[in-house]
Amino acid sequence: MKKFQIAIFKTVDDYRSVMPRLIVGLVFLSEGIQKFIFPELTGAGRFEKIGFANPEFLASFVASFEIVCSVFILIGLSVRIAAIPLLIIMITAIATTKIPILLGKGFWSMAHEARTDFAMTMLIVFLLIYGSGKLSIDSVIQQRWKSR
Repeated sequence: MKKFQIAIFKTVDDYRSVMPRLIVGLVFLSEGIQKFIFPELTGAGRFEKIGFANPEFLASFVASFEIVCSVFILIGLSVRIAAIPLLIIMITAIATTKIPILLGKGFWSMAHEARTDFAMTMLIVFLLIYGSGKLSIDSVIQQRWKSR
């Protein structure tokens, strides 16, 4: 169990993850909040337009995960664990909204529409690889375990 805990909080001992954490955290926090504020545009209405069953529940479910995981990423707590649901959200978004564009309008239209999704996905992968870095709760926890 201790090895699992160490793996969750293990992080690089530098500041390279600060900017990706801010970008991922703030974008997903904003998107999660907007799903509640503008449900027809970014929440249930969008999920219904895409064709998801039970769009009201799913939009609230996704928005809640976006908000909670983004806060964890912003404060640097269990960043690798928090990144996993966000990666799943991004893969689902690409599969449900960008692949149809690829099939209907071609590669360049899809590439244009997917630029933000691609950038966010790569930043999430970065956080999965490197963790939260310094200026994070994970770093504090890691330092305490090293001193034991």
